[in-house]
Amino acid sequence: MKAAIYEKYGSPEVLHLKEIEKTIPKDNEVLIKIHATTVAAGDIRMRGFKVPAHFWLPARLALGLTGPKNKVLGMEVSGVVETIGKGVEKFRLVDEVLAATGFGGGYAVYICLP
Repeated sequence: MKAAIYEKYGSPEVLHLKEIEKTIPKDNEVLIKIHATTVAAGDIRMRGFKVPAHFWLPARLALGLTGPKNKVLGMEVSGVVETIGKGVEKFRLVDEVLAATGFGGGYAVYICLP
C-alpha cells in the first residue's frame, strides 16, 4: 500500500510516497481503508521535531533517537471498516468511522486500530 513516510526529522520536504506492506488486523483490531486524514499540529511537531528544550530527551526517547520510530504520520483518520478481527464486536464491515490513531499511521491507504 502507499504511504507518505518520513525517515528523518525536518521540513515538509522529508515526506515522500513509498510502497509499504499492508497491515493485517489482530484479533482485537479493525482494518480501516482511509478516506481522509488531518495535518495536525502534532504531526508537524513530530515531523520537524519541534519540542521545547526541556522535553528534548524524553521526546527523542519516545519518538526515536536517530530518526522517527513510526515513519507514518497522521493522528486522525476517517474511513470505512474493511476487515474485522475475530474479537471485534462493536464494528461491522463498511461501517464509516472516525478515529484517533495516537502517534501516527494515518498518512497511508490503510490502518489497523483496536
